[in-house]
Order: sequence, then structure tokens, then C-alpha cells
Amino acid sequence: MNTDGGTDRDGRRTDGVPRDPAAPSGAPAATDDVDRSDTAYRSWLKEAVRKVQADANRSADTHLLRFPLPEEWNIDLYLKDESTHPTGSLKHRLARSLFLYGLCNGWIRPGKPVIEASSGSTAVSEAYFAKLIGVPFVAVMPRTTSAEKIRLIEFHGGQCHFVDDPRRMYEESAALAERTGGHYMDQFTYAERATDWRGNNNIAESIYQQLRLERYPEPAWIVATAGTGGTSATIARYVHYMQYDTRICVPDPENSCFFDGWTRNDPEASSAHGSRIEGIGRPRMEPSFLPRAVDRMMKVPDAASVAAVRALDTAIGRKAGGSTGTGLWSALKIVGEMVADGRRGSVVTLLCDPGDRYLDKYYSDDWLAAQGIDIEPYSAAVDRFLTTGHWPH
Repeated sequence: MNTDGGTDRDGRRTDGVPRDPAAPSGAPAATDDVDRSDTAYRSWLKEAVRKVQADANRSADTHLLRFPLPEEWNIDLYLKDESTHPTGSLKHRLARSLFLYGLCNGWIRPGKPVIEASSGSTAVSEAYFAKLIGVPFVAVMPRTTSAEKIRLIEFHGGQCHFVDDPRRMYEESAALAERTGGHYMDQFTYAERATDWRGNNNIAESIYQQLRLERYPEPAWIVATAGTGGTSATIARYVHYMQYDTRICVPDPENSCFFDGWTRNDPEASSAHGSRIEGIGRPRMEPSFLPRAVDRMMKVPDAASVAAVRALDTAIGRKAGGSTGTGLWSALKIVGEMVADGRRGSVVTLLCDPGDRYLDKYYSDDWLAAQGIDIEPYSAAVDRFLTTGHWPH
């Protein structure tokens, strides 16, 4: 019979810890105490967090560009130009947040690789931050990822690990982390958790600050495409938290399941094919996508995305990636509805990354022909709209 709450009748600890022989009979049992403090690791962690935060401190905010519309429409269309970040895309914000989240949770350790499932831009930005704090980085990606993105990942010191089936990116990333003792960043799960959606200079707060002196400072709509879903989640939650009337629209490309999952309220929705619009669209409903936080979704043909991104180049002389075109097409459709209804106001969408990463895709007529994509009807529709104000039905 145990009569000492942790020792047997001979004074031996029943939990395997020896009893202090100097302790008087009947004294309280010794307190179990395991101190795993690691001075060297904490010093490394402190410096790693400082370096990541210093990157944000060095970075000015990104520009809010105006897309030219006829003055008589009384509608302003803006693009938040995320291509001006140090790694050239919207994903720079996400990568910074994910690294701070992983570091402060104790998941990212010195000398151990960070591994990510990414089709490109997130991997470019994460490679940058991994190099900044001195840890290896491996991107698990489809073999069809653009050559320019692969070059940029390697330029920032990352390695590329290819899979033939995009649906295997998740399990391959987790397995690689297990084999190497590294950390699987898992942007698709943690994107909406890692960002402070209440403010702290997130993208939503930045948009509203930049619109403060415009004639329509509270936009009628903000249009944000979804890859992880983290950006639309951040913007939507910030809008709700600040009690704005702005609505959130999430456009989805072909070969992505977000639209179907949202319209059918089906968390198990899936797609058998990978998206041709890099950076957005997913084959499964990602944990960071918050369907109930957004007001509207559109299913945008890939040909419309490419036509819109080429129209952007014509309008303001800026090339951008296909995801920007998906958002711009939807934003123009919303503007068309506002024109038809005689409403004034503003609409904001995102310029996600630069077009020089996709010269061999969305700006290549040969690639379009090989993919069977005909952009002419969509290009003509945009031209007619900007001339007449009539959006095609």
C-alpha cells in the first residue's frame, strides 16, 4: 500500500525518482523539475526574430495604383501592387508572418530545414526568409512550375523538390520534414492563423489607410483571389472587425474547388486537375480558406484571366501574373454592375506578382495555343466595356 503519495513503505518513489535520503520521514515528496532552457537556442531565436522584423521595418508600404476608367462613371478601380515587395509578390507578407509564427512557436530550429508545399511565389518568399535567418529551405512543387520561379527560389538559396501529381505536395512535404527533422511550414493550414487580422499593418489596414484621402475611401468591394485563402480571410475579418460595409469577392480559376465547395457548402470538394493560373486555385478546400467570411465568389475562365492581365499591361504599362488577371476580370465585372446601376464608389483588387515570371506562359501565344486557350473573345469584351460601359452578360 502506498502511504506517502508518491513513495512506497520503504521510502522509495513510486514514479521512479529516488527519494531524498536526507528528507525527514513524512516530508513532502520532492518536486519534479525538468529545465530544458537552451541559452544558445534562445540567443539564435532572438536574433532570427529580429532579422525577420527588421525586414518589415525596412520595407515601405506597397503602392495603390489606379486603373483608368472613364471619369463620367464616377467609379475608381485600384490595384494594391504587392509586386514591389523584396521578393516581388503578395506572398512576401505571408512568408514573413509564417516565419514569425513558426519561430515564436518553437517549430523552426537552427540548422534544420524549412519545407513548404508551394507552386512558386510563397516558396520564393520563404526561401528569402530562410536565407535571412540561416536555415535550409526546400520547396515541394509541381514539375510544371515556371522556370523563372524555380530560378528565383534557387537564387535565394532554396532547393526544389518536384512531384508529378500536385495533389501529392502535402504528403510529400510532411514526409520530407519527417525524414530530415525539419519543419513543414504548411501555408495552407496556417496562413489565416499566422497573420494578425485585427491590424498591425496587415494588407487590409494598409488598403484603408491609403484610401483615406480618396473620394470614395470605403470601397464597395475588395476582390482577392485565393491560393491558401489567407489573404481573403485577413481582409474579410478586418472588414468585419472594423464594421465597414465593404463586401469581399473571391474569384476562382478553372481546375480549382473553392467555388464549388463554397456554392455547395461542401468542405470535401475537390478537383482532379491542377490550376493553370499559378499561385491560386487548389485541388482541395484548404483550412485557411474561410468560406463563411466572404460575400461572393466567381468562377473565372483561364482565358479571361489572361485577357485581363494583358489589358492591364495595355492600360498602365505593367505586366503581372495570371492571378492578378483573375482578380481584375472579376473587379471589372463588378464595376460594370455599378455602372449599370448608376452607383458611385470604389473597388480594390490586387496586383499579386510581376509578369516577368510568366513571359513563357501568359504572355506567350505559343503557350496559349498549346493549352487550347483562346483569349480573343475576352480581350474584345474588355475593350468594349472600357469604351461603352456595357459588361457582357
